[in-house]
Amino acid sequence: MTAATVRVLLPHHLRTLARVDGELRLEVRGPVTIASILDAIEAAHPMLRGTIREHVTQRRRARIRFFANAEDVTHLPPDARLPDAIASGAEPFQVIGAIAGG
Repeated sequence: MTAATVRVLLPHHLRTLARVDGELRLEVRGPVTIASILDAIEAAHPMLRGTIREHVTQRRRARIRFFANAEDVTHLPPDARLPDAIASGAEPFQVIGAIAGG
């Protein structure tokens, strides 16, 4: 099984919870998908379990968005392959807390 090193940008509050500065660099085995990246985040930083997706259903939390190559990929199926630029580490996968305004 192949492994890729992906870059992940988390919002400030999740970086604080995980006690990390800057971006994450994570090894992802198999196809690089939203689900495989989230699995790698939770394996490396167990304190983030349940913060990005629900514990039981594994569904994305309502106020979390995902971006790849500056494109919103939030509503792609979790097992859809992400662009090569994400899989190669050339571009970061971004987890963003939704911004509400009015």
